[in-house]
Amino acid sequence: MVSINWIGTKVRKSERAELVLHTLEELYPSPAIPLDHRDPYTLLIAVLLSAQCTDKMVNRVTPALWDLADNPHDMSQRDESQILEVIRPLGLAPRKARAIRALSQILIDEHAGQVPADMEQLERLPGVGHKTASVVMAQVFSIPAFPVDTHIHRLAQRWGLTNGRNVVRTEADLKKLFPIESWNTLHLQIIYYGREHCTARGCDGTVCQLCRALYPNRKKPVVTNKA
Repeated sequence: MVSINWIGTKVRKSERAELVLHTLEELYPSPAIPLDHRDPYTLLIAVLLSAQCTDKMVNRVTPALWDLADNPHDMSQRDESQILEVIRPLGLAPRKARAIRALSQILIDEHAGQVPADMEQLERLPGVGHKTASVVMAQVFSIPAFPVDTHIHRLAQRWGLTNGRNVVRTEADLKKLFPIESWNTLHLQIIYYGREHCTARGCDGTVCQLCRALYPNRKKPVVTNKA
């Protein structure tokens, strides 16, 4: 791990960001996308399903969903009730089933069955918010984006990189601090670190290696705003 001796000095955000970047590159040089998928369409659906649900749960459900249909044409031919039956274990299942069928039909009608490589067009799809669209842009089309999930929102506050007022502010702050060429990998690296080291309950801003390195004199827990 990169080590910087800044005890007793006033540290700029850019310096904290540099330590975060170097540390995460050492820990996770080639982070994999945590959602199982086969192509752009199945990743889009998997990310949609991950809202208010763990990736682990999504990965348990999607094999059966892909057996039902793994492309927009076939999915649009399925009844909403069939989709719901498969994804029922996940949170917000009725809403997600409705969105999956509707967006599949839109992909057929308006995009020749292809997932569009355009943020605005993605965000127009039912059930696809800014974070989901950002993940697809970054991981499918390699277009720089910085999707902010609950882990990233929490850690960015603990690391003094944002005030955490909302995820929009967090995303904007992180984009200013980190080089654009790092965004697509870095958002995955932060997620992995947040799951393995700086968890919601396991670290309060004073426990994990990065929190300790960034704020060696910090004694009180950090209260973070939720996403």
